[in-house]
Amino acid sequence: MNKKIFIAGHKGMVGSAVFRRLQKFGYENIILKDRNELNLTSSEQVFSFFEKEKPEWVFLAAAKVGGIYANNAYPVDFLLENLKIQNNIIEASYKNKVEKLLFLGSSCIYPKFAPQPLKEEYLLTSSLEPTNEPYALAKITGIKLCNAYNRQYGTNYISVMPCNLYGIGDNYHEKDAHVIPMLIRRFHKAKQEKIPKVIVWGTGTPMREFMYSEDLAEACVWLMENKNVANIGEFVNIGTGSDVTIKELAEFIKKTVEYNGELEFDTTKPDGTPKKLLDVSRINALGWKAGTKLEDGLKLAYNDFLHNPEVRL
Repeated sequence: MNKKIFIAGHKGMVGSAVFRRLQKFGYENIILKDRNELNLTSSEQVFSFFEKEKPEWVFLAAAKVGGIYANNAYPVDFLLENLKIQNNIIEASYKNKVEKLLFLGSSCIYPKFAPQPLKEEYLLTSSLEPTNEPYALAKITGIKLCNAYNRQYGTNYISVMPCNLYGIGDNYHEKDAHVIPMLIRRFHKAKQEKIPKVIVWGTGTPMREFMYSEDLAEACVWLMENKNVANIGEFVNIGTGSDVTIKELAEFIKKTVEYNGELEFDTTKPDGTPKKLLDVSRINALGWKAGTKLEDGLKLAYNDFLHNPEVRL
């Protein structure tokens, strides 16, 4: 296992999961750079790094991410930073003859009212969900850029679109976190401080699909080892194929944290897309399926939250 591999975003939830998976499978020549060593928004730094290191495989897991509040509050940041990161790494990969690249997108690329479940061909068929449009546009651009390189230069750049993720090393920021880490934090705080109720944004009725991050990492490494653009097409969905309501999710997390108070839904807050379930028939047909049940994954995530205080900052 002597492939020289660069993981962009190795400290994030997805990047760190990919790193653990590669280590488990015996890959040893892995390049890791944190943001103090390599600013991925700087084309000069990225191009210099690639010229020096010449990685053979690249996992592009670096991104500016966040929940509804963060996407609404910082649209310029979400659009511009993600475009810079993607463009720099993809262009530098081509110029330095990277053998294979995997670009990680997001299920938010799909139109707000696309038919369910979401098939890959529904991309760009109607308007996006306004609350995360800047992030979605950046990710769509990343898919299209990878596809353009594949068409024009015969590269082997794979794009994958995961569903909502959670897991080890998640972001539990009190404002910028996604729904699962946000609710874990709220329920834990309410339990510790004996707060009688926990408030959840929205009506609780939207449906969401959630996948444990280690499952995504397994899929990404498996695709890099076994599949090429010719097998996958422009991009492929990666998910569990099942969803729950936000209310059901909140109840699961409440049970996991062992919180005994009440739930209250703040219907003045936005729900976002009413339903977002990926069609995973393509990835399943290729030979991969997710293996971690939501209840089991939530227990693992909460255990990580409890034993790693730094994730609660």
